[in-house]
Amino acid sequence: MDEAFLKLSKMFSATRSVLRVPDLDPKFKIGVLASKQDHCLVDLLYGWQEGRLPVDITCVISNHNRGPNNHVMRFLERNNVPYHYLHTTKENKREGEILELVLNTDFLVLARYMQVLSGHFLRTYGKDVINIHHGLLQSFKGGNPSKQAFDAGVKLIGATSHIVTEELDSGPIIEQMVERVSQRDNLQSFVQKSENLERQCLAKAMRSYCELRVLPYGENRTVVF
Repeated sequence: MDEAFLKLSKMFSATRSVLRVPDLDPKFKIGVLASKQDHCLVDLLYGWQEGRLPVDITCVISNHNRGPNNHVMRFLERNNVPYHYLHTTKENKREGEILELVLNTDFLVLARYMQVLSGHFLRTYGKDVINIHHGLLQSFKGGNPSKQAFDAGVKLIGATSHIVTEELDSGPIIEQMVERVSQRDNLQSFVQKSENLERQCLAKAMRSYCELRVLPYGENRTVVF
């Protein structure tokens, strides 16, 4: 088996190959960054609570101020997960404070965090950051891309989960999913399908990453077992 993995790593110029036994090894410590949209964050939290994701969530950081009676806040309080609200502006993304909060994490997850992390942040953090976004880029950008895509009559929608790099939404891809839409969908069902894809895609990408089945190779590619 060792020879087979060595041959495979040389074939793809893989930079990492570490054996991990999920039931025996410590869980990965992660920090989660999220904005106003809750669907990916909520799915991640329940997946963690139910043991479907081999991680320990050390904190949730957001640029959106959720009220004390919000369902996310109640969940976090019941499970003793700290929530940090950091108001951001175009001039101040609060990256220094975020770095302090995630100092002891193994990797970060952007659960629909609508802020662009700078190259300085990524270099200083020095570990992987996993992002999820809808598959409507690059055709539909800006405000309300789902409405733009719906009005354009697209037939396929999707989601992509990737490792964050300094080039926006262009890092090594871990997972992608697609689903067909049709004239029978209204805007509400269109958005529901899109958000469901994002939830599934992020969860699958995280499981693959935590099980060490993601091997980066080349400049911007991955092998996922």
